[in-house]
Amino acid sequence: MEVDPDLQFKHYFVSEVQLPADVLARVSHVSLTDVEICCDFDHHVYNRTHTDSEIADALRDSHWFDLDDWATSGQGTPNGISPHAA
Repeated sequence: MEVDPDLQFKHYFVSEVQLPADVLARVSHVSLTDVEICCDFDHHVYNRTHTDSEIADALRDSHWFDLDDWATSGQGTPNGISPHAA
């Protein structure tokens, strides 16, 4: 992958991924067996553009990284240091 060659994204049903309870508590309008998340499960990185919008919004404040965040300020940056760090 262009952002990080170690990331391997797959599509899962949300019910397969075992997201944290606080994330699941924010999801109310979808069935977890019917919606998908595109993610690298091992690195806790999801691709917002290929993930249900309600799930992506719920993940925003969790330990999961949006792919864009991973690339700019998360572990996907060299040494895990944000290029914007002071």
